[in-house]
Amino acid sequence: MRLNILWLFLIIASLNCSASRVIDNFNRDWRYVLGDVAGAEHPDFNDSDWQHIGLPHSFSTPYFLSTDFYEGYGWYRKNFHVDRKDLEGVLSLDFDGVFQEAEIYVNGQKAGVHRGGYTGFNVDMTPFLHEGDNVVAVRVNNLWRPTLAPRGGEHVFSGGIYRKVRLVKSSPVHVAWYGVGVTTDGLKASNGKSASVNVDIELANTRAEKGEYTVKSILKSPEGNAIGECQSRVVLSGDSLTVVKQSFDNVKSPRLWHPSTPVLYSVDTKIYKGSREIDNVTTDFGFRWFEWTADRGFFLNGEHYVIKGANAHQDQAGWGDAVPDGAHRRDVAMLKEAGFNFIRGSHYPHSPAYLKACDEMGLLFWSEAPYWATAGPKDDGSWTASSYPIVEKDCEEFEQSALDQLAEMIRIHRNHPSIVVWSMCNEPFFCADGTLPGVKKLLTRMVELSHKLDPTRPAAIGGAQRPLGDNRIDFLGDIAGYNGDGGTIADFLNPGIPNFVSEYGVTATLRPGKYDPGWGDLWKDDHWRGHDWRSGQAIWCAFDHGSIFGPALGNMGIIDYFRIPKRSWYWYRNEYGGIAPPEWPVDNAPAAIAITPSSSEASTDGTDDIHLLVTLLDGEGKEVTASPDVTLEIVSGPGEFPTGRAITFSNGTDIPIIEGKAAITIRAYQQGNTVVEARSEGLPSKRISLKFKDGPDYDASRHVVSPRPYVRYVRDKGEQLATFGVNSPTFASSAAAGHAAGYAADGNRHTYWQPEASDNNPSFTLDTERGLLLRDVNVEFVDGYECNPVMEASADNVTWHPVDDVKASDMRVRFLRLSFKPGATLPRLSGISVRGVL
Repeated sequence: MRLNILWLFLIIASLNCSASRVIDNFNRDWRYVLGDVAGAEHPDFNDSDWQHIGLPHSFSTPYFLSTDFYEGYGWYRKNFHVDRKDLEGVLSLDFDGVFQEAEIYVNGQKAGVHRGGYTGFNVDMTPFLHEGDNVVAVRVNNLWRPTLAPRGGEHVFSGGIYRKVRLVKSSPVHVAWYGVGVTTDGLKASNGKSASVNVDIELANTRAEKGEYTVKSILKSPEGNAIGECQSRVVLSGDSLTVVKQSFDNVKSPRLWHPSTPVLYSVDTKIYKGSREIDNVTTDFGFRWFEWTADRGFFLNGEHYVIKGANAHQDQAGWGDAVPDGAHRRDVAMLKEAGFNFIRGSHYPHSPAYLKACDEMGLLFWSEAPYWATAGPKDDGSWTASSYPIVEKDCEEFEQSALDQLAEMIRIHRNHPSIVVWSMCNEPFFCADGTLPGVKKLLTRMVELSHKLDPTRPAAIGGAQRPLGDNRIDFLGDIAGYNGDGGTIADFLNPGIPNFVSEYGVTATLRPGKYDPGWGDLWKDDHWRGHDWRSGQAIWCAFDHGSIFGPALGNMGIIDYFRIPKRSWYWYRNEYGGIAPPEWPVDNAPAAIAITPSSSEASTDGTDDIHLLVTLLDGEGKEVTASPDVTLEIVSGPGEFPTGRAITFSNGTDIPIIEGKAAITIRAYQQGNTVVEARSEGLPSKRISLKFKDGPDYDASRHVVSPRPYVRYVRDKGEQLATFGVNSPTFASSAAAGHAAGYAADGNRHTYWQPEASDNNPSFTLDTERGLLLRDVNVEFVDGYECNPVMEASADNVTWHPVDDVKASDMRVRFLRLSFKPGATLPRLSGISVRGVL
């Protein structure tokens, strides 16, 4: 009798366990092929000759900062098993990001479509599944779309399932996708001494029948102890979504989240049918309050707080955008170590893992919707296109795309205490003639939607430094972010609204670079020192990144693409973090190789990797500048580099070794002990051991990593001339009132730059922010000004060359300077642009 009772208890316990939510990693064992393949959605399709890969994955792997990238289709397929008991509930796939259009097929039937490359989505597979073996196939494309945001930008737009995927098994009645929202009230009024916690829970009932359920929320301390509980009984209609509101009143003396004390609380949300738990979701959050002011700057938890920030793209050497959670965490840690307290997510929603790292390490975050554009031709069909559609029939669908992705960003990221602003855009003024009214209308709609979806955070206009004059866009939101010269333009100094220098610096350099901050535009009039009315500033940028404009924009990081710091990073670490710089490498002959791993072990589920830093040393163990070729090879055990089982660093290539240092990451999808060897001719080899864990055992005969030799992707486009300069940053020796330098490059012939009357040596500089082969320069003056200025061009704003010499050469330049003769009639420059080849 006791035995029967025991078996009954075990059966009940098993039912309770299986009915609640189960989340399985879904990153291993995919098949992939580049190109569009007819019939690949069918479960019996033969994919045996496709690549065997793991997620995250990019079409472009291996990628090392090439300007061009493949645009087209790719297919992913995966077999998985479903038990009969799983079919009693709901099975869905959670994607964190696919660029940029995904069609999901389950057993040959289309289960869902998602458009938008930077926000996650959920696909219910339940109606298409059966017991036993099932096949999911994902058709992905990264084609430019006139009706899909973004229409343009200076990044690269590689396709792929480049963020992680999870298989979620839940009850037919469950918390909806990202369905819990947590907010806090009363912190400011009580000066942080007490608060209420409000929990909004969206419940999904996928059954046809109405039912009664209990919803319980448990408030937990940072140590995981229950400190409050509330519950509600709800009746859910069949096939419905219902929002349940709960609250914890008067939480006393909450520990406040702050970059110096990033304390996180949590809410466990549980759903019961009778006494049986059928779903359980945990949501982290923090107690903090903040305020952006127009005259006093930024305040956090009631105290003035100066923002010292950096812009950050997500891509990394070799893998491109396909970066696991652990690598995102290292990026955040590098900026924290250097003393930064703020990250601007340029220029799209970053992954949930990135925000989780900011929450846990203590960095404020500016989360940006993927509506941005860049300089260049505004024709449809390329990533320099107008930020807003030039064809009327495309406008409505495009606006809905921007609004949908903004809503997805807010829903996914709303509980992160690190986020202190939602940004609508970046530099949307790069638009075709006649479309600015559409831009302003869309921004207004986005601000209104942001306020509706999250009244607790302000809405920013990022990159709001153009247009000047009556068409300004910086007042359309709650906060203005000014890029480049926007931090020094008179119109934007103490503008009367909360404001922030969202980009400064823009200094392109290869490692090692100079030991200085690279203030760039902020050098003028000591704006880098800050102002009482300005909330702070963020350098452009933290990391080198892929750019359609090549190294002139891609190499602007204070950390290189391989995640090796440049000397400017050490400057910030010293200035902001109080850590003295190391001894620089010496010009001695190399005698040994060192390999420094970021960790000795890593998970094998596609969420982790290990960063390997190779350093050449002299006989005394000092770092050296000598940079002979070095090869890293996996000689035994699981693992892969972006290029396969080996990678060679060679100076002067896209995979360089510079000043005796090189780096790359290694990942694995099977567990085992791995040995990596570093070799360089004439030097003793060096080996290290790594451990990959928590996965299937590695079998060298079955788990074969195909070589992926790197070949720079180049499309034969010929010499395509384009016009640059309109709405680009401008600088002048002086400017008369009402005639700022920016008016010379605003595309309006009726506005102009004019120096002050006391300026005896007027000069004007245009920063194209591009590395161009210069072919022509066009300047226009009011009233037929006839004194020809001296025109010079420069790659670095330091060494200047006559324009005619540059046009006759293969020299790439970025800056154009006009110098006017002393004592001549004051110029009134109404237009300036350059024609060049990227």
